[in-house]
Formats: sequence, C-alpha cells, structure tokens
Amino acid sequence: MSAQLWTYIMVGVTFAIYIGIAIWSKAGSTKEFYVAGGGVSPLANGMATAADWMSAASFISMAGIIAFAGYDGAVYLMGWTGGYVLLALLLAPYLRKFGKFTVPDFIGERYYSKTARVVAVLCALIVSFTYVAGQMRGVGIVFSRFLEVDIDTGVMIGMFIVLFYAVLGGMKGITYTQVAQYCVLIFAFMVPAFFISFQMTGNPIPQLGMGSTLADGSGTYLLDKLDGLSTELGFSEYTNGSKALVDVFAITLALMVGTAGLPHVIVRFFTVKRVRDARKSAGLALLFIAILYTTAPAIAVFARTKMIETVSNKAYESMPAWFKNWETTGLISHDDKNGDGYIQYVADPAANELTIDRDIMVLANPEIANLPAWVIALVAAGGLAAALSTAAGLLLVISASVSHDLIKNVFNPKLSEKGELWAARMSAVGAVVVAGYFGIHPPDFVAAVVALAFGLAAASFFPAIILGIFYKKMNSQGAISGMVVGILLMVFYMVKFKFGVFDGGREAVAGLKDSWWFGISPEGFGTVAMLVNFAVALIINRFTPDPPEEVQEIVENIRIPSGAGEPTAH
Repeated sequence: MSAQLWTYIMVGVTFAIYIGIAIWSKAGSTKEFYVAGGGVSPLANGMATAADWMSAASFISMAGIIAFAGYDGAVYLMGWTGGYVLLALLLAPYLRKFGKFTVPDFIGERYYSKTARVVAVLCALIVSFTYVAGQMRGVGIVFSRFLEVDIDTGVMIGMFIVLFYAVLGGMKGITYTQVAQYCVLIFAFMVPAFFISFQMTGNPIPQLGMGSTLADGSGTYLLDKLDGLSTELGFSEYTNGSKALVDVFAITLALMVGTAGLPHVIVRFFTVKRVRDARKSAGLALLFIAILYTTAPAIAVFARTKMIETVSNKAYESMPAWFKNWETTGLISHDDKNGDGYIQYVADPAANELTIDRDIMVLANPEIANLPAWVIALVAAGGLAAALSTAAGLLLVISASVSHDLIKNVFNPKLSEKGELWAARMSAVGAVVVAGYFGIHPPDFVAAVVALAFGLAAASFFPAIILGIFYKKMNSQGAISGMVVGILLMVFYMVKFKFGVFDGGREAVAGLKDSWWFGISPEGFGTVAMLVNFAVALIINRFTPDPPEEVQEIVENIRIPSGAGEPTAH
C-alpha cells in the first residue's frame, strides 16, 4: 500500500479511537468537565500529563530546530525538561493542596481580589492562544503533506476533531483521550528512530547510535561526519554552539520557569484524588517525557546527516521522491540562482538556493531514510496526536478561564452548574475558532511560537505563583502590579523584535538582532520580564498593607505536608 493510503487508515483509526473515548467519557458535571471528577489514577494522569506536555513543538519541531541549530538547540531540551522538574517538585503539590481548578482561581483566592482574578484570566488567555497557535500549525503541516490538502484546510480539520472531544468530554474526555494519544505519539516517535539508528550505525538504540561509528565500516563517528558535512557547506560545526552565553541562559531559564506557570499543565494535578497521587503522576510523567526528549537529539542528527547527503549540490532532476512530495506543500522550496540545474545548499544566504522549513524534519525523516510506508503513516498519526492532545488541554484552560473564572466568579456568581457547563462548552467553541485563525496565520515555526508562550507564562504567572505559595505577606497590589508589568513588557518585546511592529514589519526582523536588549532574543526575554515582575511586586508590596490574617493562615497551611480534601469550585 502507498504511504498516503496507510496514512488514511492510521489517522482514521486513531481519530475514531479519540472520538469513541470522548463519547464514552462525556462530562456530566462541571467537576468532570474541569478536573475529570478528581478520580484519575496516577498512571493514567502521568500519561495524560506527558501527552499534554509533549506538544507539536516537542514531537514535530524540537528535533527540527536541533537539526538546524545543532548545539544551540540544546536550550530547548534543557529548558523544557528542567522546567517540568521544577513544576513537579516545587509547585504542583502545593497548588493541588490549595484545591482550585485553575491558575486564575488560585490567584483570585490567594490574592483575595477579583481584579487579580481578571488579570490572571487575561494572562492565561494570552499564553494559551500563543501556545495553541503552534499546535494548530503543527496539525496543518501534517495534513498538508500526508492527506494532500493545503495547510489551511488541515488546520480546519484539526479544529473540528479537537472541538468534538474537548467540548463533549471536557477534562474527563481529554484525560483518557490523551492516554491514547501518548501511546500513539511515543510509538510513532520511537519506531523510526530505532530503524534509522540501526540503518546508519548498526545500533538500534538511538541514544547510543548518535554517538556510535557509522555502519559502513569506515570507523568514522556519526557526529564527526556531520561536523565535516556542515563545515564543507560553510556552516559552523554541528557540535559547537554560536549563541551568546547570556541568550542561552535566558532562553533556558525562560522555558524552565515558563513551564511552572503553564495553566494547562498545572490543572492536570487537580485530576487525581490526593496530593500523594499528584506527586506520583508527576514522577511517572517525567519518565514518559524523558523517553522522547532523550531521543530527539538523535533524530536531529540522523535527519540532518541524511538531508545533507540527499539534497546538497544535486541536480534537481535527480532529487528523490520525498523532496518533491514536500515541495508541493511549500515547506521546501528552491531557487536556481545561477541557472546550472543544481541545488546549492550552503551557509551563505546570497548563494544558498534551498529553503527548508525546520518543522518538517521529523515528519520527513522516515521518507528520507526510505523506511516502509506504514512507518511514514505512523509518524503522521503521532504528529497529529501530539498537536491535538496539547491543543485540547489549552482549549480547556481557555474555556475554564472564561466560564469559571470570569462568568461564574466575576459577572454572575449565582450561575447554576448546568449554566456554567453550557458556558464552558460555548467558550471552548469560541476558543477553537480563534485558535484556528492563529494556526492559519502563525507568527513563526512551531517551537519558536511555543517558546514565546513559555516566555509569556514566565513573565506573568511564575512570580505570582511562587510568591503566593512561599511568601505569606505578599499582597494583591504587589501581585497585580507585577503581572501587569511583566506581561506588557514581554508582549512589547515580542511585537517589537519578533514582528517588527515598530520597525518596518516582519521583513525588518532579521536586521533587529543587533538591537536586542542585553543581547537576549525574544524567546529568552521572558527571563528579564519575570525578574521585572518580581521586582515590581516586591516593591509595591513593601509600600502597601499586608494581606488579611486569614489569607496568611491559608498560605501557612498549604505548605504543611499533610493530606488534602477534594478541590473546590467556589
């Protein structure tokens, strides 16, 4: 069978499973819609958390960015992995014990202020919509290649699928769907890695194959060969970094602390019965995440080596089928500048004739390596599972922020449970439409968009959550001021240096690198905005009244390592 037919079968079967689970686990109450009834097992929650965490950025884009950035791409591995550890050990148990469904709920109660709640909702919406834009773009890329539709149509198909099981099942449906999606995505990520590692090095374990010698008997190490191929084309050595140390540090820290402020991940720790179960599911999720994250650098090395060997300085007529298949999507393009019929792939922008979207590297890898058609289809299904699982979690955060934190707790406190559930579902519908728009008009490639979302979370939520848990005298005035200043500073930096809003538009962005503040890229500026947030919050707190005694007692209580009751909705 052809790869396209295999893709139709695998994507159709997996989608049927997701929809079936959503129907089976339909939410009948707000508690089931928001936190899956609070009765999910640690194993299931660990798998669901891993699927929620490993978005299209992890599955599709992370290995792609490492393939092109080499050593510099390690910041994404370090930041995202370290961030999850920070969240699991430092924040999740305390937030679970506090017993609120959402981050705005926590901030509204901890800082005894409707204004704080509204500010937190606005921050959650900005973070979530930025993040979900990357997921919807990932869905569009997969559909555009493997189902031979344009990216816009692919995004719309993904919107419909997510809408179905997110609106129908809520967190209950999403949780059990994400368990299935984790199984699909991890299998899809690992199978081609095993194949290609054995094919190139004779070692089927990709983590070991990356550091092994080639299977051709030459005795050359794979990484040495890739360094040589890179330098021949004018690129820097793959294993050497070129980023400024301050930017590496800033991006890594922004991704780490941004993780700890991501609302769609935090809410997962409310779906289990006890604080102890929250800790268990956090540990299991870290194990499940590590399987993919330790494999991504190997896939990046395999893909980069194969890609250079396959297409660099070859006649266009002799290009393999995979190249022309992806060229129809517009994600690979060439411009024969010197008219010699050959495609020159070199570091010099003036002479380079090949443009490759880094988001295709994982998806194209099985085709480049001539793997069986069913493996190619499996990777397509895995990419969709990764993108859809995170998109669903984000849409639920948006839905809960609007229905629970705004409509229920600010505008209409007397709203019935049935009315709140209806509002949550309608909010999810609206969120899907907006998410689809951002997926069709994304600001950048998937990993960069997601990195900006982490920066926004770091700039807004992290200080408010940390101070809310560990500093009982932190008051509402300080927290609100810090969040507002942090998020506005980050948004300003993004629109200035990522979109060139004040400097001539997107075309001028490349020329603005020399003007970055402190030499820090937009992906890393969340670190600076976070520090400003902390400073503003603590300064304002110093000159304003302490929080009420009962609030300080709550903060003391959540740090006591004892059992906690069921999460409350009010």
